[in-house]
Amino acid sequence: MQFTLLKSKIHRACVTAANVNYEGSLTISADLAERVGLEEYERILVGNMGNGERFETYVIYGIREQGRIELNGATAYLGKPGDRLTIMSFGLYTTEEARTHQPQIVVVNERNEVLCQH
Repeated sequence: MQFTLLKSKIHRACVTAANVNYEGSLTISADLAERVGLEEYERILVGNMGNGERFETYVIYGIREQGRIELNGATAYLGKPGDRLTIMSFGLYTTEEARTHQPQIVVVNERNEVLCQH
């Protein structure tokens, strides 16, 4: 049997830009994405804490150390700069893997700087 478990989570990410004139995705500063194990082009589930919208898209790496969280394409209609997001990815795990699995989670501030990691 396999279980779908939370793999990665960036909690309270602050939207820095929204660009409807883009083919789609969510830009995340590469250093922040890598810190929680998000791969470029990985499928993600995003929840907007301000308006309740939930949507699936994929990760695009942004410039390191700039704290970018940018809604691109159609997702730009689902939030605005300043909105706080929960960004999640999931993985498939065997029964044995599930027993010891620990997701990589960070909580960030309004500048998308890591406050804590667990």
